[in-house]
Order: sequence, then structure tokens, then C-alpha cells
Amino acid sequence: MKAAGVPWRPLLLTAAAVLAAHLLLLRATRGPLQVADPFATRALLTRTIVAPPPARPEPPGAAPVVGAQPRRAAAAKAPPLPNPAPAPALTAPPAPQQPPQPPQPANPPPSGTPAASFAIPGSVRMHYKVSGQSRSERWEADAELLWRHDGERYEAKLEISDAKRHARSQRSTGRITGDGLAPLRFSDKLRGEEAAHFVRDEGKVSFSSNQPDAPLLPGAQDRLSVLVQLAALIAGDPGKFGPGAAIAIQTATTRDAQTWQFTVEGNEPLQLPGGPAIALKLTRAARMEYDQKVELWLAPHMDYVPVRLRLTQPNGDWLDHQWSSTDRN
Repeated sequence: MKAAGVPWRPLLLTAAAVLAAHLLLLRATRGPLQVADPFATRALLTRTIVAPPPARPEPPGAAPVVGAQPRRAAAAKAPPLPNPAPAPALTAPPAPQQPPQPPQPANPPPSGTPAASFAIPGSVRMHYKVSGQSRSERWEADAELLWRHDGERYEAKLEISDAKRHARSQRSTGRITGDGLAPLRFSDKLRGEEAAHFVRDEGKVSFSSNQPDAPLLPGAQDRLSVLVQLAALIAGDPGKFGPGAAIAIQTATTRDAQTWQFTVEGNEPLQLPGGPAIALKLTRAARMEYDQKVELWLAPHMDYVPVRLRLTQPNGDWLDHQWSSTDRN
């Protein structure tokens, strides 16, 4: 069997073409071939490349965030502190000791209201000239006010005597206390006698005329004792009772017990049967159609005892007592 021959002719033509191309290139070169000096030194350029921190793996299932900043590392978890010891219980400091207080009165006055002072006038017998008008008829008479006490009990008695008329007598009895007079009984006698009783242990005023009982208020008086109570009250502190001052006192007659309010008018000069006097005028104005108007003049130079008393009835009748003389007991 004849072996296949190698195609030598194409290979020879290819080698001749390559050799011709190299000769042409060598002739085209203008100078000798330059060979780089292997021992020449060159500047070494360096550059630092910082590797980015490894990306924190996202939790499974989380979607990647475009442009998100890298998260800061979480702070290391501090180990738990031991259980603190229980705090000691707080106790209030002991209160400073107060100095002993003086004993308080059984019935102190209301807060902000100073206790009233009283100066009870000494025992005296006052005489008056009385003039009056009743049913358009004018008349005159004499009157006497007896006031006496022993420092614990008192009696006040006012009598009007008139030969043409029946005599009239009013009488008040009771005790003297730190609040002035404390009446127990008041009587008014004209033809017959009627009375009012101050039942203090039951807190009421009862009347012999079968009128309904009235509640007994602090400082209550009757229509005769109120004259002396006002004198004692103003004498106790005259500076408190200038013009315009008002004094309210529950005042009992033999039929009721109403609050009488007196207003201080001021000092007035008087010409009286017993001589001239400067007296402090107080007025109780009528508030209801059946009220009696009361005008009272108290003389400072005579322990504020009444030197004039004028009573005016709703129908216009009036009765005027004017001081004429004094007897000291």
C-alpha cells in the first residue's frame, strides 16, 4: 500500500513569503535597533487602594435597598447589673417642739371678729321729764330709771307716773357676764302685766301672752336692758362707734323678739331740763309698718347712760324722756 505524500510545495511558498516580508521591514528601519538598558532606574509610582468594608449580610428575605448608607454597628450589649440593695425607708424629721399654748376660752369669738369690750355703768337713779302725744292729745309726766347691780346680778326699772293716767312700769332682771347683760326676765305692766322669759338652757324666749316662742340669739336683750347694754358696749371702746357704725341686737318685747339695728348718728348738743349736754345719738329706724322708731342719746361724761329717749309709733304718737337730775346710790 502506497503512503500518502506530504504537500511540500505550498509550505515552501508560505515560508518564502514570510521571509521576504521580514527583509522588507528590516530595510524600512532608519537606524539601528535600540535595545532598552536593563540597568536604567525609573521612578516607582505607588497607589494605596482601600478595600471597602465587607457588606453586612441582609437578613433572609429582606430586599436590597438602593443607595442605602451602611448601618452602624450596634452597641455592645452591657452585662446586666446586679440587683440594687433596697433603699432605706424615708422618715419625716421630728416636728419642732412648740411652746405651750395658753388655754382657749370655751366660746371664742368668730375668726376675724374681735371680742367686744364692755364697761358696765355704776348703779344710778336717773330722773326725766316726759312729754308725749297720744291720739292728738299732748301730756306731760315724770319718769325714773333705776339701775343697780352687784357685779353679778342686775336690775333695771323704768317707771312713768301720771296722775291723769295709769302708771307704767317696765322691769328687767338678769346676770352680768363677759358679754354684758344676760336678761332672765322682762315685764311690762300697764293695767295688767305681761312678761318675756329668757330660757337659756333651752335656747328660747317664751312669752306670757301665749305668743309663739322665739329662738334665743347670742347677746339678746329686752327693750329695757338694751339701753344699758348699748351704753356698756360703747363705753368699752368708744373709738369703734363713730358716725355710721351699726349695732344689731336681738331685742325682746312681751310679744316677740326681733333684731333691732341701731345706727350711730354722731354727737349732738342738747338743752335738757337738767342742763346742757353733749350726747351721742343712735337711731333704730322702723323697717316694718308696725315697727317703733327709737332715738337714743348717750352722754359720754355720764358713763354713756341715756339722757334722752324718744319713741315714735307708726301712727305718729310719740313719747320723749329728757334727763332732769341724777341720784347716785
